[in-house]
Amino acid sequence: MFVARRLPSQPPTLPGFSHIHILGSGGFADVFLYEQNMPRRQVAVKVMLSEVVNDQVRQMFQAEANLMAQLSAHPSILTVYQASVSSDGRPYLVMELCSSALSQRYRIERLPVAEVLRIAVKIGSAIETAHRAGVLHRDIKPSNILLTAYGHPVLSDFGIAATLSESDDREAVGMSIPWSAPEVLMDETAGTVASEVWAFAATVYSLLAGRSPFEVPGDSNKSTDLISRINRAKPQPMDRNDVPQSLERALWRAMSRKPENRQSSILELVRELQAVETEIGVPQTPVEVVMDDWALATVADLEDRTRIRGGVVPRGTVSQRRRRRRTGETTGDYSAVGTLIKEDAPLPRSSGTRPQDRGGRFQTIAWILVAAAVLAVVLGTVATLVLLRSASSDIPMVTAIETQVTDNTVEFTWSDPGLGATDTYQVSTSDGGAPVQQRGTSFVVDAEPGDRVCITVAVNREGKTGMPSSEKCADVPR
Repeated sequence: MFVARRLPSQPPTLPGFSHIHILGSGGFADVFLYEQNMPRRQVAVKVMLSEVVNDQVRQMFQAEANLMAQLSAHPSILTVYQASVSSDGRPYLVMELCSSALSQRYRIERLPVAEVLRIAVKIGSAIETAHRAGVLHRDIKPSNILLTAYGHPVLSDFGIAATLSESDDREAVGMSIPWSAPEVLMDETAGTVASEVWAFAATVYSLLAGRSPFEVPGDSNKSTDLISRINRAKPQPMDRNDVPQSLERALWRAMSRKPENRQSSILELVRELQAVETEIGVPQTPVEVVMDDWALATVADLEDRTRIRGGVVPRGTVSQRRRRRRTGETTGDYSAVGTLIKEDAPLPRSSGTRPQDRGGRFQTIAWILVAAAVLAVVLGTVATLVLLRSASSDIPMVTAIETQVTDNTVEFTWSDPGLGATDTYQVSTSDGGAPVQQRGTSFVVDAEPGDRVCITVAVNREGKTGMPSSEKCADVPR
């Protein structure tokens, strides 16, 4: 069937800019290529259509401009240079010129798993940053991931974004069905962090599979078909052998029908993607999330901060590390050992080359034995102190795990043993897959009747894993 497409609108005359050609058209706006006269550069200009401009749309457009301005300092969010209204009354945004090639490329060629993971961690960092600023994107999909001239992925189009406090508003918003969570399609919510986790996972899945998660090749994929499949929460298997099972599990969990079964945040899912990077033998892509205490940094702390670039730093981490160096908890104790040996057990000096008598030799041997005994006692004391100190700051351990079997899922839950600001739980399953990193105290496993599912949970602190819990198992009834 032939579908008529509208012609692009006339490009507005903008002071300081020269129009070159059209870049693309959407439902509410056209995007044109302009050249800025000073500083001279090519830019993308998004111009609202005159026929849709009203007070509500104008407010929405202004909100997008403000949001993009606040967030575009992030390296993976599209940069907005300026916003204004043209002489004919159409609002416009002047933005960094980026390529939309990725949105076509994933459909026609198989993207390497490592490349998709790199893109996903960077875009996930951008979404997490928006969430921490209280902003939901509400239209996460492959076509909103653009590439800079240097191949860096950036998130674009915050046109229907909303603040988290407004996310319960049921007013109609635009949506892209293949990447919308079930609760959004059913109008149960206009958007939440959980629905963004779903959309982000569906986007990553699409980049890997070459299609959206609920498209069935060769079958009908109308909107009604997709909505029905999304509500059943059964994504189509990927037709790839190089995608690790741990990656598929992480994405399937993120696209669970029930929001509470998904990862609790974008950052939690990003950590799981980083674990997959380690599993396949590629360097972990750094998480780019604003550091909470960056504003409190001092010149003296800058050297330490360069070692933790791109992560969230718990308050006090740097000062505690520096304080440990000052107090010398290790070097001071071992210096004390030397002092005790010298003062409490001095060795007799030899009186030149004159041979000592037998009594002198016995005395020397006795002093040596006494010194050895003192050294052993002191070293033992120091070792005990070190062990006591380490025990007092041990990584906490999960001690009790409960299970609940419902339908074909097993939910494991445990009490928080005292997780630190940047600690995570490392959950290992009995199927031998890569461990999952998360902050939540529950873990859901899909299982078949007759399956026996087992997990262990350990706390990961600054890259070090503590003592794992006892293995907890659950049997799914036949």
